[in-house]
Amino acid sequence: MIDSTPPLQHHYISLVRNHHCQGIDRGQGAVTEECQLPLIDLNGLNSLNERERLECAAAICRASSEWGFFQVVNHGISSELLQNMTTEQLKLFGAPFERKATCGLLNNSYRWGTPTATGPTQYSWSEAFHIPVTKISDQGCYGDDFSSLREVMEEFAGAMANLAELLAGILVNNLGHRKEALQDICDSSTCFLRLNRYPACPISPEMFGLVPHTDSDFLTILSQDEVGGLQLLKDSKWVAVKPNQDALIVNIGDLFQAWSNDEYKSVEHKVMANEKRERYSIAYFMCPSYDSLIGSCRSQSSIYRNFTFQDYRNQVQQDVQKLGHKVGLSRFLLR
Repeated sequence: MIDSTPPLQHHYISLVRNHHCQGIDRGQGAVTEECQLPLIDLNGLNSLNERERLECAAAICRASSEWGFFQVVNHGISSELLQNMTTEQLKLFGAPFERKATCGLLNNSYRWGTPTATGPTQYSWSEAFHIPVTKISDQGCYGDDFSSLREVMEEFAGAMANLAELLAGILVNNLGHRKEALQDICDSSTCFLRLNRYPACPISPEMFGLVPHTDSDFLTILSQDEVGGLQLLKDSKWVAVKPNQDALIVNIGDLFQAWSNDEYKSVEHKVMANEKRERYSIAYFMCPSYDSLIGSCRSQSSIYRNFTFQDYRNQVQQDVQKLGHKVGLSRFLLR
């Protein structure tokens, strides 16, 4: 039988036993409830009624300020395309582990778990491909076995990019700027797709599929299955996001929080592994070029110093190496 799952259990089981999975949640509290994210019907943006268009835009901005997360329906990405992407994703992750890990698939972007983990706060029970959008069209990234994946990924990335630009434009306009402002520093060529698989985890019900973090981008759009596991920090409590297969999830990233001068919130979130069921998701990350200057939209009263995306990435990497976790935006606050 083909072994497609990475050696997560072999790598983590002794560490888990040693730590007895204590403190995995970094002291931030257990989940107390399941939440329904703000649900926004994007058909409202195309309404002939001006009031309905304004109400839809206002709902997007309000959710970005109060939650940092929301979900959208009637988003313009067909169910057929989403299903085709799911089919190709299942085929990709079903490939033998050695093929995924060593054969240069998707720009050699395959990652699994956290092989350098030394404690429970660093465990991630997952595998992923994190591919630059610029590489999606490269036939050399696929080989003969995954030629159909390239065409579907190209269409999917294009559709996600269009949706991200639409939503970012609304959020920017709400701050008093022209809706194209972020397009000056964000381009589809600097963005990423991340294909995720979270295998069933027999070791512990407290295992992270993905450790608590905020996203280091402007905007993230997530397509997920019905299994669930995504949780976010709301009012200092972890809440579980109720899955909705008809909706896409949108969340604000660190760069948008800084650019908006904290008007919009980049919220800490995580994925918890499921003991019995595997979970799949696909995330699109709207990012700037590495040398793009991330300044506040309110330059006269900015609470952050100017920095580039490369500056931010470098600081994050340094903190992870030294401290074992990301510090994030607080590093760039004006003192």
